[in-house]
Formats: sequence, structure tokens, C-alpha cells
Amino acid sequence: MVRVARVHVESIAAELGVVPGAELISVNGRELGDFLDWEFLTAEDTLEVEARLPNGDEVVYDIERLEGVPLGVELEPPSVRRCANSCEFCFIEGLPKGLRKNLYIRDDDYRLSFAYGNFATLSNLKEKDEQRIVEYRLSPLYVSVHATPWEARKLLLNNPRVPDIKEQLWRLVECGIQFHGQMVVVPGLNDGDVLEQTLRDLWEFGDACLSVALVPVGLTQFSHLFTGRSMDRVSASSLVDVTERWASQAERERSFPWVYGSDELYLLAERELPAFEHYGDFPQIENGVGALPMLRHRVESGLERLPRLDGKRVVVVTGKSMAPHMPAMLEQIAQVTGASFDLRPTTNSLFGPTVTTAGLLVGADVERALSDSVGADLALIPAECINEDGIFLDDVEFAALRDRMPIPVFPSYDFVDVLERHDELASAIAGGRA
Repeated sequence: MVRVARVHVESIAAELGVVPGAELISVNGRELGDFLDWEFLTAEDTLEVEARLPNGDEVVYDIERLEGVPLGVELEPPSVRRCANSCEFCFIEGLPKGLRKNLYIRDDDYRLSFAYGNFATLSNLKEKDEQRIVEYRLSPLYVSVHATPWEARKLLLNNPRVPDIKEQLWRLVECGIQFHGQMVVVPGLNDGDVLEQTLRDLWEFGDACLSVALVPVGLTQFSHLFTGRSMDRVSASSLVDVTERWASQAERERSFPWVYGSDELYLLAERELPAFEHYGDFPQIENGVGALPMLRHRVESGLERLPRLDGKRVVVVTGKSMAPHMPAMLEQIAQVTGASFDLRPTTNSLFGPTVTTAGLLVGADVERALSDSVGADLALIPAECINEDGIFLDDVEFAALRDRMPIPVFPSYDFVDVLERHDELASAIAGGRA
């Protein structure tokens, strides 16, 4: 069902009398099943939209619009296709009890793969889904391949009915669909020969396989289902070697690396990450590939925009994995601004000490890190650990936390994004609150 959540003021939909709660039934005679149907079928400039109003009345809207003019309709969130696999390394299975319900949804939805870059295994695709992907040109997709050898993939996904991923991908590729792939690597399961075979298979897709990311298995203190080996420095270093060998081959034959190790992989291996230029257009940065080089680049590029902040003391909260890489960047900022920086690496109290990324710190961690910040002028915390509703993973509201702090607190992606806002900073520091 496709239902209207909001109608923009002075939009085409508002002029026609479309109201929130209306069910959108069809467009130009094609029945609507979900948001993808709506997005693609309303691309035409002449539309006949059948709808059912909240009072039960059925209406038909005849619409003619100028090219590119939006209809002004926002839809209710779609129902999400759930995952049918039982991967031991699934991060959802490593969540503690008591968090908000939507955090426990195990989605595996090709529609979200196209729309938002979510990775999907494609293990629940039906023939009609593949036909839809081709008809709507849902490309590129983001695919959790994990392994192409069929038996290995069944074992990894803990699903004996999982289809052959190579056959699935070839059917899509032959119809012009491209994809980005990822492998969450579990030592002893899909490293070694399985990893090499998977990379060879993906290489055979040619330009259709746009990139491949190797990501180390990530576990929390609640990952009770996992029976395999965790990723250690030696295993991570071996994976970096494989990554760089394949990337060198790809550079020679295709002029770009193609295979990328996640930042976490390099950090676990205690190896230096590639330079910013290595990542090209950063095809998998949302997957943690190249985030640290991107941060360094953004800091260096933004130094010239920073004001003088002589004598100001800034507290910086981060995760354990990023802590060793922060001082050099903060020193660059200190030299330009005259401010001093107090770096506070913080252990994750919710997921446990094995989860070291800054983006998964929770409100309690941030509050603990800032508990002794009297005398500082402001604090910067990772913006990634707060969702679009301003809530941490432990349901702490950022606004409430900020109000409890003795100094102004700003979520920041790269330090520069906050420190360059001189007038706002001056006002916040003078008032003692962000």
C-alpha cells in the first residue's frame, strides 16, 4: 500500500486536494505496490492518478505539469523486506536488549539497496523482483556477496536455501545492471581460497562490478550466536595484503583499485591507510572505506576557513580506533586557530570494548567523557553517533544531553564544520550552551 504522509504547501498535489492519509492506487493504469512504483511511474509529465481519500471516496487526478516540477507528495515509510538469513556475524544479533524496536529490524531489501545504498544479500529475490530491477533500471545495487562459492555462502548466511549469487548477478548484469559488492570476512570461513575465488568470480563481471569492499567481521559483547574466530591483527594484515595485491592488478588493467579494504581493516592490521587519491570518487565511503583519508582531506582543505580562537580550549570526544589518528589533525587546527584541544578517547559502554568506532558511541559514553569538562570552552562530539531525529543509539536525546553539560556541545563531522562558524561559536561560548 502506498499512502500519503505529507503534502507540500503550494504544490501540485495541494492544489488538487490530495491530503495526508490518502491511499495512492494507480498511475496511468499501473497499480502501485510501493514507493518505487510511485517514483518511477510518476516520472511522466502527463499523469492519471487514482486515489482513495481517508473518508473512503475514490478520486482520479488528471495531471499535466512542466518537466521536472515535483508533485509535492511525501509517502509513509515503506514496509521493509526482512532478512531470511541467520548469519552468525549479523550486527543486529549483537545488539543488547532494551533498545528501540526499529534497531532490531533485519532488513534485506533490494529497493533500499538502490534508494539508499543499503547492502542486500539478494537471497530473498523472486523472479518478479529481478524483472522489476531490470524494468526500473535499479542500478547500481549494493550487494553483500560475502562469498561466491555456493556452499561457502550457504554456510556464511546459515541458510541452505540461499540461491547461487553468481547466477543471480549474471542474470542482472546481462540486462545492464551494475553493482558494488562487499565481503564481511570471517577468519576461517571466507578468507584464504574462498576469498581468492570470490574475487576472481567478481572480476569476471568486468565493468558491471564497480567495486568490492573487504570488511572485517565486527562483534560486540552481545554477539552470542557467533562461533567463529574474531579478526586479529595477523588475519587483518593478511587481508590487507590480498587487498593491495588485487588493487595493484586492477590499477594496471582497469586504471583504478577496484578492491578496497575498509578503514577498520587497516586499523586492525596496524597498517597505514592509502592516500586520499587512492579512493577515487569514494564509492563505498558509507561502508567505512576511506572515511579517515576523507576526514584528513576535509581538515586540510578547511584550514584556510578557520578563524582565530586564541586561548580557547576545545574538548574532542572520539572512539578508541580513531584516537591515534586525531592528534596530527588537531595540531594542524591548533596552529591555525590558536586553540588547544583536549582529546578524549572513549570506550563503548553499550556494545563493549571490541566496538571502537566513534560513530557507535552512545549518549552515556559522551556524557561520561564530558563529565569533567569545566573550564573548557566547547566540546565536539562525532555527529555520526546521532540519528536524524537527534537521538543516540541508547535513546538519549542530544538536546537533553547538551542541556546537562556545563559547556556548549556541538556534533561535528570534521571539526572545521563547527569551528568555522565563528559568530555562532562566540555566542555559544558567551552563553555557556550550544
